Amino acid sequence: MIEIITCPLCQSKTQSLIFKDSYREYLRCSDCEFVFVPKTYHLNEFEEKIRYDTHNNDPSDSRYRQFLSQLTKPLLEKIPEKSSGLDFGSGPGPTLSIMLQERGHHVELYDKFYAPNEQIFSKRFDFITATEVVEHLRNPKFELKRLATILKPGGYLAVMTHMFTEKINFGDWYYKNDPSHIGFFNEKSFMHLANELGFGVNIYSERVIFLKKLS
Repeated sequence: MIEIITCPLCQSKTQSLIFKDSYREYLRCSDCEFVFVPKTYHLNEFEEKIRYDTHNNDPSDSRYRQFLSQLTKPLLEKIPEKSSGLDFGSGPGPTLSIMLQERGHHVELYDKFYAPNEQIFSKRFDFITATEVVEHLRNPKFELKRLATILKPGGYLAVMTHMFTEKINFGDWYYKNDPSHIGFFNEKSFMHLANELGFGVNIYSERVIFLKKLS
């Protein structure tokens, strides 16, 4: 039986091969333009965690803080004082949450490996951050819809990833080389997501995107 591949973001059954190397294939959805790696090439969860365990995310590392400030600086301009937030996919060395707590905000953590607190999904938040997370999601439609349900109206889903733009030669792109990176957004795919969730979208930069819950 031939496997029918659907886009994990919009469920379209129409894709084209954008690139293939000796490790895996990359497909581009004809509808929302989301680029994704078919399931057959995904790491299993054991392999995935081994890779994440090598991440050296240190809150005392000034260079790492500078990297995260690409998101925290514009986010702090958008949210009220003493807001409540969630750092989704906080990783093995939570740092962004500390940076926001230092500015007076309350931030809780969720990570399927390092902070697997499912009770978080019964709460409501003024903002949610997902830094270097969405490119790892096996089911981005489900995960991002779930985040939308726990975000208060007017709240922000602040995403940090590297968008795939037309000026990038995909075959030479460093971002695809991480075997745990399985989904790549562009502006159109973020617009599709915003429409699906009932959000406004602000493409702040090629790395930072703000999705605002409208109601």
